[in-house]
Amino acid sequence: MYGDISIVAADDHPMLLKGLVDELHNYNYNVVASVGNGAQALDKIIELQPTVALLDIEMPLLSGFEVIQKCIEKALKTKFIILTSHKEKGFVLKAKKLNIQGYILKDEPAVELHKCIQEVVKGGTYFSSEFTKILQDQVSPEVEKIKFLSPSERTIVRLVAQGNSSKEIGELLSISSRTVEKHRSNIISKLDLSPEMDALTTWAIEHKELILSI
Repeated sequence: MYGDISIVAADDHPMLLKGLVDELHNYNYNVVASVGNGAQALDKIIELQPTVALLDIEMPLLSGFEVIQKCIEKALKTKFIILTSHKEKGFVLKAKKLNIQGYILKDEPAVELHKCIQEVVKGGTYFSSEFTKILQDQVSPEVEKIKFLSPSERTIVRLVAQGNSSKEIGELLSISSRTVEKHRSNIISKLDLSPEMDALTTWAIEHKELILSI
């Protein structure tokens, strides 16, 4: 019934990959390739140009996101679905920024993946309810806070998230440490953090994926 829908599946856990392929076969999808790392996934997607690619996020050689970015650069028509255990804010935001058509958690029933495939093939999007909840309750409010920062303040937040001290940031931006500290104080106020100077460092490290995605 769904044999005209070709699929490349990629996951670096052999047992999970086999289970995924078996489920896809149960729905009579045409699984044209199943691979265990991101580089193989990219090669097969370029070679076979499947209708849909199902990708884990964390894989050897290339992550699922890196595979998708490279395919976007090549203007491939393949639709992409992330199938993952990750619920972190940074991953959710990255998926939205890449305009990924589907995001399904591995602990959801197979029927959810089937629904997702059907929706993205029709040109729509389909996200796990947990994905949507995280986006609405956690990601969007933090993104709005960061967007309220000035360009200079955003640059400093990114550098803080990457582990740079005020002195190192000053050297990188050719400004004094005192100016950096003033910026940090303003950022703490705008983000409504506690007044301790290390509060920004703690927050930035915790939200690193989110910060570097914006």
